[in-house]
Amino acid sequence: MSSPNFVDYVKIYLRSGRGGAGSVHFRREKYIPKGGPDGGNGGRGGHIILRANAQLWTLLPLKYTKHVFAGDGKPGAGNRRTGADGQDKIIDVPVGCMVKNAQTGEILCELSEDGQEVILLKGGRGGMGNDFFKTATLQTPRFAQEGEPGSEGWYIIELKLLADVGLVGFPNAGKSTLLSVVSAAKPEIADYPFTTLQPNLGLVSYKDHYSFVMADIPGIIEGAHQGKGLGLRFLRHIERNSLLLFMIPINSQDILSEYHILLNELKQYNPELLDKDRILAITKTDLVNKGDIRSIEKNIPDDLPHVFISSVAQIGLEELKDLIWKQLTSNPHH
Repeated sequence: MSSPNFVDYVKIYLRSGRGGAGSVHFRREKYIPKGGPDGGNGGRGGHIILRANAQLWTLLPLKYTKHVFAGDGKPGAGNRRTGADGQDKIIDVPVGCMVKNAQTGEILCELSEDGQEVILLKGGRGGMGNDFFKTATLQTPRFAQEGEPGSEGWYIIELKLLADVGLVGFPNAGKSTLLSVVSAAKPEIADYPFTTLQPNLGLVSYKDHYSFVMADIPGIIEGAHQGKGLGLRFLRHIERNSLLLFMIPINSQDILSEYHILLNELKQYNPELLDKDRILAITKTDLVNKGDIRSIEKNIPDDLPHVFISSVAQIGLEELKDLIWKQLTSNPHH
């Protein structure tokens, strides 16, 4: 039913490298019988670095990688030679990832642009060699510093999809069908709840070579914010959308009350979601006649941008795209 390749949550153990120890060494050359200290410093431990990569769309590669360790720094050597730094570990993740401390839940960073790099765990500092400690009064220090340990712990990496338009609706509202008609996406479509067990992304072409990204987010049901149905896991993808497109079939018992149930689910999850621009698409209009549409329209508030569509019969889709584009381009946050 659902592709197992879409993974939007992983828990992973990360450890940065330990710094190399400083060297205790004295210069020993044929004609300098009492050479001074010349022990070099240890190299730093390797960092754990996250890098956003627009070519990736899933955390699947990390699902089977439970531990990532960076390299340790090498020790210093005589003749003031510094040890080599430990090898950094770069972890490529999709754009739109957020990293949390698994113990505290604290959000540590978000990667929102392609190529963005974040040093999540710094490698330990290399220790100073005995050359560093010599002074006028301490001319032959016989000690050096150990390298500092790296950092380690469990971390959670979550992916939030970056899309311009998020489709919001109950199961069977026609979201997958719309996406398949207006974009090249090929979501699974069937007449049972929760067809969409993973968010589907589609690029929708618009006039003059413009386009926008639409995300079909799995059906919300009442109580989703409490974890019922597909619950919170999918609500979080809605947070990143600029515009929310609510989809309700024309043959629903009460279109406005369904709309308010959906709104309430979003509000319970995160009240800030209600600040986003909204459009109401009343779907499956091929099932009724024009007189029914007119009587339904009378009940829809004037301040709620809305459109009547049928994906199957290709009714109202250009009007819908125009409305979406108008909202996206008039929204300064987009």
